[in-house]
Amino acid sequence: MRIILDGMGGDNAPKEIVEGAAITSKLTPHEICIVGDEEIIKRELSNHEHETKNISIVHASEVITNEDKPVQAIRTKKDSSLVKGLMLVKNGEGDMLLSAGNSGAIMTGSLLLLGRLGPIGRPALGALYPMIGKDSIGLLLDAGANTEYKSRDLLNFAAMGSVYAEKVLGIGSPAVGLVNVGTEPGKGPQAHKEAYQMLEKSKGLGINFIGNIEGRDVPSGIADVVVCDGMTGNVLLKLTEGLGFGILGLMSQYFTSSARAKIGALLLKPQLREMKKVFNYNAYGGAPILGVTHPVIKIHGASTHGAVRSGILKALPFVENDVIAAITEEIQKLSEINAED
Repeated sequence: MRIILDGMGGDNAPKEIVEGAAITSKLTPHEICIVGDEEIIKRELSNHEHETKNISIVHASEVITNEDKPVQAIRTKKDSSLVKGLMLVKNGEGDMLLSAGNSGAIMTGSLLLLGRLGPIGRPALGALYPMIGKDSIGLLLDAGANTEYKSRDLLNFAAMGSVYAEKVLGIGSPAVGLVNVGTEPGKGPQAHKEAYQMLEKSKGLGINFIGNIEGRDVPSGIADVVVCDGMTGNVLLKLTEGLGFGILGLMSQYFTSSARAKIGALLLKPQLREMKKVFNYNAYGGAPILGVTHPVIKIHGASTHGAVRSGILKALPFVENDVIAAITEEIQKLSEINAED
């Protein structure tokens, strides 16, 4: 397998990206191809031990930044690390792309350069979501790619999410929940009411739909696959991230407020360390873009080398288990339900 890594994308690129690749090169037999300024990449690589035969470099003279407008950047910065990386995958010179760069540009580039998968109208950005009290993690989609949507899009999100959760996250018969303003079938906007009925029909075709779920149900892990429109998904993610780190900060404040509190914190240190891991995105891997013709993973913009390592290793089943083919097959099974919309 040849893994294409955008060496210049992200807040900490190229330093942390290259270090993550160097570490991972010693943990996997697969080739990691870093796309970016060759001179800079080589200089960064020289600072880290790595498995030389597992690392290659493709030169790219341009960088797409977070300030760039996605469509314009993809069309004009042809020699950027992101565009060249996507083209390597499209042309069969790479099996998967990972980037910590501009989210909009990654989604736009995936659509414009790779194309949509079959009858899928709108690809989705998946996000790995911590499930409180469960050993596994869940998948939320759409996490921000689509603010406009139809009922069939929500159905397709459920199908793609189910396949990814099973094939990559290792969750058998993943439970699928549709985020709504109430659990009753008649709740929510018209598209949600229609999607509910379509998802009910999909249960006979293998999707383990458990019905509507409310926002408070999401962190509890009642559903392994959380289906929602992009605006709702993005708000859920940002709220969870802010609340999680806010709680940890408040606990830190309380546990250092007095000598007695500090003693208590010392006694609880192992438990607090485990709790902090729940909100640590570095450990979860990256967010898949589902609904395009090749595997693409968006890793956190502030990724450290640990997040890069985790992103690469945890995304390997995306290719190994041929998730694209499995999604195509699942969507074809739902074609009659889709046609009714």
